[in-house]
Amino acid sequence: MLTPEENIVPTSQQTGMGSIVFPGGVTFRVWAPFANSVAVAGQFNNWSQTANLLTPEGTSGYWSTDVPGAAVGQQYRYVITNGSNTLWKIDPYCRAVTNSAGNSIVYADTFDWGGSVFQMPAWNEMVICEIHIGTFNDPFPITPPQPGTFATATTQLPYLRDLGVNAVCVMPIHEFQGDLSWGYDPDDIFAVESSYGGPDAFKAFVQAAHANGIAVLLDVVYNHFGAIQDADYLWCLQSFDGWAGNAGGGIYFYEDSRSNTPWGFRPDYGRPEVRQFIRDNVLMWLSHYQVDGLRFDSTVNIRNIYGNNNDPANDIPDGWGLMQWLNSEIVSNLGQPWKITIAEDLQDNAWITLNTGSGGAGFGSQWDNSFCWPVRDALIVADDDQRNTAAVAASISQCYGGDAFARVIYTESHDIARQGQSRLPIAIWPGDPGNYFSKKRSTLGAVIALTSPGIPMLLQGQEFLADGYFDDNNPINWGELQTYGGIHDLYRDVIQLRRNWFNNTRGLSGSNVNVYQAGPDDKVIAYHRWNQGGPGDDVIVVINMRNVGYDSYTIGLPQQGTWHVRFNSDYNGYSSDFGNWTSYDTTASGGPVQNMPYSGNIGIGPYSSIILSQ
Repeated sequence: MLTPEENIVPTSQQTGMGSIVFPGGVTFRVWAPFANSVAVAGQFNNWSQTANLLTPEGTSGYWSTDVPGAAVGQQYRYVITNGSNTLWKIDPYCRAVTNSAGNSIVYADTFDWGGSVFQMPAWNEMVICEIHIGTFNDPFPITPPQPGTFATATTQLPYLRDLGVNAVCVMPIHEFQGDLSWGYDPDDIFAVESSYGGPDAFKAFVQAAHANGIAVLLDVVYNHFGAIQDADYLWCLQSFDGWAGNAGGGIYFYEDSRSNTPWGFRPDYGRPEVRQFIRDNVLMWLSHYQVDGLRFDSTVNIRNIYGNNNDPANDIPDGWGLMQWLNSEIVSNLGQPWKITIAEDLQDNAWITLNTGSGGAGFGSQWDNSFCWPVRDALIVADDDQRNTAAVAASISQCYGGDAFARVIYTESHDIARQGQSRLPIAIWPGDPGNYFSKKRSTLGAVIALTSPGIPMLLQGQEFLADGYFDDNNPINWGELQTYGGIHDLYRDVIQLRRNWFNNTRGLSGSNVNVYQAGPDDKVIAYHRWNQGGPGDDVIVVINMRNVGYDSYTIGLPQQGTWHVRFNSDYNGYSSDFGNWTSYDTTASGGPVQNMPYSGNIGIGPYSSIILSQ
């Protein structure tokens, strides 16, 4: 048998990290700066700890070797020694694993994308649906629960296309422990969750989405790795190369007060190798998987120790600088400025979406909780007199840094609908999402979100009153689509207007809004949306948040002439218990009202909305 010294070969000339396939073999490269030795053991060498030793690449902390005969699909691990400790580790850069507690798999990017080129929708034209692969379309009613997969989710993409959705925001899909998870406990951030189908299945999902005209935005988690309770997390709590430091996390993590989050260890954003690790992950999703954007989970916990916008003493400058670098790299390295990054910061911080040249973090948009909660609160409260129309008006008008589309707006998200919270119809009328008031007021929220400036987002199943709360073992009940098909049609009709399908509501995708009425007594809100203005562009949205209808209600109008009703949410085709209140075309023949140059009369039903344009 050869001694370890005789097995050492020159470092590889192949570039890249992890397992890199070349004709006749595989290169393995890993960062382990405190290791005494590193070997790769796998099916290609009968799991020998000595047959394939890696060579240190100078003093960089990187190790590599070429293994002739190793092949795609074979399993492997790194065998790292540090003093008397021998650690068997999954490859942090591996693209596929048997499972989170199993082995790395040699993977080659040979997926055939075909010749089609996808044109991502303009940001001001996007309508997003947030989906969770495990519960979006789960046809496996078995015990123990089994999650849906990329393949089962793919079958519902034509449905989303026909609804008018042109972007999906996919909750995290990197490998996590077990088969059921929200995805916010990443074990292996380069590997695609094996229970969902693995890397090629995700590529097929992206390809199918693009074929249906749907952009794919992917949720990524960089504020922590692993989960705080995961004692066996393979390169976290045990440390990766045997060095644990003061906090015990090892080379990828902070070793001081910055290390802990409520969910797991925080990466060391100041360490070049860790920054490169995260940067490589970002570019991998955008290039190799051809996703069209990324949603960054809890960016406030990347930039602040305690996730507090008002606690500058505990800010993490390295985290802020990392986010700036990542957003700059997407433009400079990939040359893809149209791909969007969305921050879940939830702190109403305009600097998040300002460009990096101005000192901002450089995100294209951010989730806007300051829209969600005032609108939800106004819809949930039982007493009409308590509805805060002024707060709703402020939510409609909110803008970050002068950019109307620097916010993603919604009334439901996975966080809002989690256990302890609920879907909006249930919050309005607990136990009965099909109640008249649940249907009426939840759809008012949808109309507000879909007609306000910003990028509107739905949560999976929202359009047919999916009830209960969001959880990873609570799949969408597609049978409710039959029960509430009319509500689905309501959503579809508003989305079509939002996207100007009929070339008469262009203003809904514009930047401009004027909320010129938010009556504290009658609870009627009216706002003007426009892009350039004029026929086919100017849009008026009227929201009645009281259980009283009006046969003739005077509103201000921006232009003379006839205004046509394009949508009436009280149409009884949407639900048989809706009143079908007469909402008629009107002529702007009156004088100035509510600081608008003209006026006209409208009809609007209780808890209803209408949309008018010329």
